Amino acid sequence: MNKYDIVDGKSLRYGYTTGTCAAVATHAALINLLDAPVSEYDIDLPCNETINVAINSNEKEGGYAISSVIKDAGDDPDQTNGIEIFSKVSLRDDGKVIIKGGEGVGIYTNDSIFGKKGEYAINKVPREMITKEVELLTDKGADVTIFTPMGVEIGKKTFNPNIGIEGGISIIGSTGLVKPMSEDALLKTINLEIKSLYLDKGAREIVLTPGSHGLKEANSIGIKENVVLTSNYIGDSLKMAYEIGFRKITLIGHIGKFAKLSIGVFNTHSKNADTRMEAFVYYLAMMNKPYQLIKEVDAFITAEKCYNYLYDAGYKDVLCAMEEGCEKRVKTYLKDDSLDVDVKVYSFEKGVLDC
Repeated sequence: MNKYDIVDGKSLRYGYTTGTCAAVATHAALINLLDAPVSEYDIDLPCNETINVAINSNEKEGGYAISSVIKDAGDDPDQTNGIEIFSKVSLRDDGKVIIKGGEGVGIYTNDSIFGKKGEYAINKVPREMITKEVELLTDKGADVTIFTPMGVEIGKKTFNPNIGIEGGISIIGSTGLVKPMSEDALLKTINLEIKSLYLDKGAREIVLTPGSHGLKEANSIGIKENVVLTSNYIGDSLKMAYEIGFRKITLIGHIGKFAKLSIGVFNTHSKNADTRMEAFVYYLAMMNKPYQLIKEVDAFITAEKCYNYLYDAGYKDVLCAMEEGCEKRVKTYLKDDSLDVDVKVYSFEKGVLDC
């Protein structure tokens, strides 16, 4: 695609998500089934952008059609860059759009925030995009199967196995686009926002959160100003805020990232550290909780599920200790015991922890 951003003085090209590939392939297959094959399609994305995507292959046989799209991650490539994503479409008569996965699309091995055990890892927004493309062309409904044979091997190289998704890749993307951004450029952007709050707006309190979910949770408890998104760079962002002069810092984050923070991991990207269950085990052991409970917790795959289990089982004190541990680690990290630090941890199911 031909959309660019200037990053660190370089012109970097945007890409599109696996979700966009699946939606475009679905549109191409359905229009081939109803009329004739197309070689490209202009798709309207959730981010209100319209992009042109090439169709890689088309075939039609009997009552179904199959089309494919090649994933283009632009200048911010990931493991799925270049993967071929297929959509097989057949018509229904009841107006429903039934979306399934096939070969190379991962399957949830446990219930999670994104899907239930046994379901294919096709996230909510891509499902909405696929449904929209079907409804643009027919009111009869359709059976849609997304598959990607290359995904079986590529999925093993992603973080999917660590979060309970086996057998392939995930069909994801909340905006439809992959935005190119280097680590240096992202850190500069964060630093600029922090400086602007302190120098331009005169703020003396700052709220740091890794992403948009944290921003939503902050809003839910009445925090609507002076919020900066840090991505995984919690430590770098803390140093920036402290060095510019902030002495009251609130951090809001999902337990998946803040479990790591509670034992001193300040860059929470999965490529740097995956110590989520180790964090739970550490606090359970330090608080002399039953050994059998510790063994059960160590077997969990996601921090979300572990958090909710402990909460429901009456071990909220452990979660509060982890939250307090985050605060202590931040003070140690910045070498200032007098710093006013407030950490708020949440899970998607339970919301913000009330200690």
